[in-house]
Amino acid sequence: MTVLHVSTSGSDEADGSAEAPFRTINRAARAAGPGDTVLVRAGVYREWVNPPRGGTAEAPITFQAAVGPDGSFEPVTITGAEVVTDWQPHPGSEGRVWVTRVPNTLFGEHNPFTERIGGDWFFDQENTWHTGEVYLDGRSMYESQTLAGVERPEVTPDSFDPEGSLLTWYCEADDDVTTIWANFGGADPAEHEIEINVRKHVFWPEATGINFITVRGFTLTKAATQWAPPTALQEGLIGPHWSKGWVIEDNTITDSKNVGISLGKEARTGQNEWTHGAKGAKGGTQREREVIQRALVLRGPEAGEPHPWHRDHVGSHTVRRNTIRDCEQAGIVGHLGAAFSTIADNHISRIHVKRQWHGAEVAGIKLHAAIDTVITGNTIHHTHRALWLDWQAQGTLVRRNVFYASTAEDFMVEVCHGPYLVDSNLFLSPWAVKDMSSGGAYVHNFFAGRIANCTEHQRYTPYHFPHSTAVYGVSNILGGDNRFFNNVFVGDGAAQDASAEHGEPALASFWSGAIDMDGVPGQATFTPTPVGTSQYDAYPTPPEYPNEPGSDLAGPRLPVWVEGNLYAQGAVPFRAERNAVVTDTSPVRVEVVDAEAGTVRVEVDRTCDLVVEPVTTARLGVSYQAEMPFTNPDGSDLDLSVDLLGVPRDPVVPGPFASASMTQTLAAPGPRGAARP
Repeated sequence: MTVLHVSTSGSDEADGSAEAPFRTINRAARAAGPGDTVLVRAGVYREWVNPPRGGTAEAPITFQAAVGPDGSFEPVTITGAEVVTDWQPHPGSEGRVWVTRVPNTLFGEHNPFTERIGGDWFFDQENTWHTGEVYLDGRSMYESQTLAGVERPEVTPDSFDPEGSLLTWYCEADDDVTTIWANFGGADPAEHEIEINVRKHVFWPEATGINFITVRGFTLTKAATQWAPPTALQEGLIGPHWSKGWVIEDNTITDSKNVGISLGKEARTGQNEWTHGAKGAKGGTQREREVIQRALVLRGPEAGEPHPWHRDHVGSHTVRRNTIRDCEQAGIVGHLGAAFSTIADNHISRIHVKRQWHGAEVAGIKLHAAIDTVITGNTIHHTHRALWLDWQAQGTLVRRNVFYASTAEDFMVEVCHGPYLVDSNLFLSPWAVKDMSSGGAYVHNFFAGRIANCTEHQRYTPYHFPHSTAVYGVSNILGGDNRFFNNVFVGDGAAQDASAEHGEPALASFWSGAIDMDGVPGQATFTPTPVGTSQYDAYPTPPEYPNEPGSDLAGPRLPVWVEGNLYAQGAVPFRAERNAVVTDTSPVRVEVVDAEAGTVRVEVDRTCDLVVEPVTTARLGVSYQAEMPFTNPDGSDLDLSVDLLGVPRDPVVPGPFASASMTQTLAAPGPRGAARP
């Protein structure tokens, strides 16, 4: 096992030793074999790292920033951008607009200033944006559709940074030169660092099946990634590209045009056939079903194809302790390839902040087919959606996460059959959950926002044999088959005030204004209700279920189990809940104290003596469609005996915290594993 060294003062003609390091990480990647470590010294590396081979489970290939004398990583940046210095004043602009002419040879085979963003589930078909980007001192600027938009910029509606949206650029390209005009807000580019996107990826194998690679301790930034729907190649700034066993940890990942980390699909099983097909051709939902079937029957490298979708070949990745921010589509995305993975202790923020365009794959984390995937200990805020599980959330565990400042909702679960467990999370946005699925268990959570629920009879999605990619069956979403045990729901009183003053019509108007249905096909509709579980009042209880009417198309609505929850400050319980406690003041209070840093303060002062029944695998039962118990990914029973902070639940009380009295600050995790408590 060899340590290969890389330094900005090195040479690719050297031998990679500590005394004679390589100059580029790619040169070290070509030399590295199983068990080797590529150690990168401080500096900025402008390259796309494209490893040609992987390691093994016992001997991965590790790429790591060097560690300094104080035990911290040396500052190593790998970037997909290049500096451009030749800026000239645009005639007649009086110094407001600058122009540069970049030879196309800088881009190699791929010019991001000619590639347009688009693909399946991308909504903006009129404005055509580029995957290229311009940066002022590392700050992403805003593309304009016209030169006039650079000469006379206007604020981008809904941008998280209205003032920053006045920093604009526009481009035109011919066969030889790409011309870029930019408005730097009065700054002289000669006095600042101006960069442009040049490379599609920063750390990404061009080939599939490059297994068991660890990437640790870097700043990875500025990639010209394409839109990444589930029915096309899902490009990322960094990702394993249909491989197995990657570890991406302790990195800072920023400024991907679309996706930061992609654990997703390769191109062979489908590449935007819905968008590129003839008018009236198959829809996106059917194309996605086809992608899944193709993935299962891929014949592998011996037949000139990628490996089939199977846990022996794809998935089982670990993504932990990363800071991920300023990506316009998603922090982490993955269709099929995220199965059997762990996504833990990441700080994800500022996703989809520019708001120049939109699509159905926008979230802090957006996963399809998160089979046996564990999502735990993450702090996700200032996003559109925080976490979106779409199709085939089966055996998925969503545990001990903090969500807030979502402009749509904190958690959306769409056309999944379960079983999936959601326990000990903090849902702090006005909309907590959008539930278009069945087979969920919500246990010991804190809800400060509302739940929206509906059936989905138009779309038929797969469910699987337990702990496997093999398809067991396909069904539509009947609704129900959900469990809500031992949660705390806290309203804000606003709905009560509206209803008391103006009656039920005012209540419906109050809630419906916030319902955001973007990204949801079909005829799904939500009926507004206050914070709490009354959203499920139309569903049967288990004793009522045998008499529930059905139809040839849909079948009966499935029952719900709602027990042991606490409702405060106007939150409303399910109509038939046993042991619900309704109180004016919540014994658990959560406040965001540093929104940008991801810090929240929790106060617990239990004034009621509600002791509830423990939740176990046996109590949760079996999901309806997959006929599968709620377990750990290895099939063992769940352990819900400790709270979000690791404190034993003795006695067992509602909510994420076991203590009767405490004040605790929870800090967002990130590189080097800073402890949350």
